[in-house]
Amino acid sequence: MNQNVLQLNKEKTEIIVFGAKEERLKVSTQLQMVMLKTTNQARNLGVVMDSDLNFNSHIKTVTKSAYYHLKNISRIKGLMSQQDLEKLVHAFIFSRLDYCNSVFTGLPKKSIRQLQLIQNAAARVLTKTKKVDHITPVLRSLHWLPVCQRIDFKILLLVYKALNGLGPKYISDLLLSYEPPRPLRSSGTGLLCVPRVRTKHGEAAFSFYAPHIWNKLPENCRSAATLSSFKSRLKTFLFAAAFQ
Repeated sequence: MNQNVLQLNKEKTEIIVFGAKEERLKVSTQLQMVMLKTTNQARNLGVVMDSDLNFNSHIKTVTKSAYYHLKNISRIKGLMSQQDLEKLVHAFIFSRLDYCNSVFTGLPKKSIRQLQLIQNAAARVLTKTKKVDHITPVLRSLHWLPVCQRIDFKILLLVYKALNGLGPKYISDLLLSYEPPRPLRSSGTGLLCVPRVRTKHGEAAFSFYAPHIWNKLPENCRSAATLSSFKSRLKTFLFAAAFQ
């Protein structure tokens, strides 16, 4: 920064340290020695990131905002057609559930459950379904992918774009094609190398999780000629996996 004649504004700059708790304390202590104070969470492009990378704060923010808008939508649902009501749900609810949802890979089920409850509530408002009724048939009738599958859809879409020159280079550099040491039936089927990891955070990384779920796709999906055909086949595959 000195070479570019730049200086940090201490009043507007937030410093967050990621990693194991013991290592974070060491780094935070060193930063405090040079009068730099660290924070446990910071907002980046609308995503609230915390030091543990569990995204609990971000999920709480999404939940609070989504339920606020869903409550307002439910107040006027009797004044609108089903089609217009669904547009409102997509504009105010799914826009929040799907925004940067690729960061949710590797989170525990209880965290994803909070987001799924938002989608369930939106489905009940849209279809006027009672709370005692089972929600799975409702989601199936609406052709909505559950939250877990929506996360995978976003990740797999990034992979397809990166492999076909439609994504940024820094993502394509993380994906390596699988080349077996000898000719096998898996040769030329579009499989990717899955790196070895030792931690839960490693399993949540894009470099591991993306190839891991990409290799589970059927070959006709991986080899789709166009982006639109890939989206269609991918949704069909994920929808069948979710409601089988």
